[in-house]
Amino acid sequence: MNFHPHFAIRAFAAAASSALLSLSASAGVIGSLGNFDVINDSGSTAHGFEIELEGLRVTDISDVFGGPGRGFPTGRGFDPATSVQRYGAPSIVESNSTGTWITRITYFGILDPNTQQWDYGTPSGTFITPGDNCWSGGGVGYSAATPCDHFGVGTKISPTKTTYNWLLESSANPAVLTNGAVTLPAPAWGVVQPPPPAPGEPLPPALYGAQVEVQAPENKELFGEAIWVKVFTTELPEPVKLEDLVHGNPKLELVETETEWQLLQWDPKHPESAQIESGYALPVGPDAESILRRYEFYRFAGEYDPETHEAQFADGFGDSNPGPNDIGTYLGAQNGGLNLVPVPEPKTYEMMLAGLAAIGLLIARRRRTQAGV
Repeated sequence: MNFHPHFAIRAFAAAASSALLSLSASAGVIGSLGNFDVINDSGSTAHGFEIELEGLRVTDISDVFGGPGRGFPTGRGFDPATSVQRYGAPSIVESNSTGTWITRITYFGILDPNTQQWDYGTPSGTFITPGDNCWSGGGVGYSAATPCDHFGVGTKISPTKTTYNWLLESSANPAVLTNGAVTLPAPAWGVVQPPPPAPGEPLPPALYGAQVEVQAPENKELFGEAIWVKVFTTELPEPVKLEDLVHGNPKLELVETETEWQLLQWDPKHPESAQIESGYALPVGPDAESILRRYEFYRFAGEYDPETHEAQFADGFGDSNPGPNDIGTYLGAQNGGLNLVPVPEPKTYEMMLAGLAAIGLLIARRRRTQAGV
């Protein structure tokens, strides 16, 4: 997955996880991309942002937004001639203290040791963006007062889990930054090979999944926080690059509405309700070399049941038909891309079954974890 100046499933993977399951008979995954705007609604000024990618090493990172070699300046600040976003190029560090490799992409402010003041910070607030504008090349007048930023990273393989955090001052020591959770799900991609065709029959299309799922609450006997999502998508006859997923790029302008509105909320009796309904087992077009998908997220502003915390709707409205007061503040958007390449020899039917079995194991493991088993 790639996250760039912007960042960018029901049965393929979990909320903040992503899995490339198997190569298709007609296309193989060569990498995924993502860019996203994220709003700081933490209530405190942030002095950095962290993207934590589980299951990846530094050598698996192919690109970062604000990093060198992408045609964008890597400096800090708000001048488009010298920088793309206030924190400049991020650090990329890997660790393995628990037996699992984790790579952290960290954008951070710099603390002056004499004045104990940070050079840059992201103020808290509410903001509406098209999803790829919170940087110096965007179209929203990005400045020190803008309560959002744009981040991104590209990877050669997909992480098993993705976590975002704003970096906030510690109440005990303002010079120490602590993690502040971000309500912005990460998309998960997967490609499954179809069975080989009968002699003389055309090759069936590969199937791909691009899914989003919200996290379960700490108390899994209650409903979780509800958010709205809108989905847009398109296929392209050529590969995409990280810089294609930013404001003003003509490729990103080609996406069309796939899902107008869907409410995502963890349901203790029906965990699948936390996953978006579209984006599962979709056929890859015969001329597609890449797939673009865009997700926009908004808070649910309607009423909750006081006992179960289930989202409530007035008569005539529902989880795909919000009422006039049900759409809350904008949380951010994800622009994601998946590149495909031809595979010389079709894989076997057994590999397809193995891929589907892997999907089932991922889902079952996710369900057991969320249920506390």
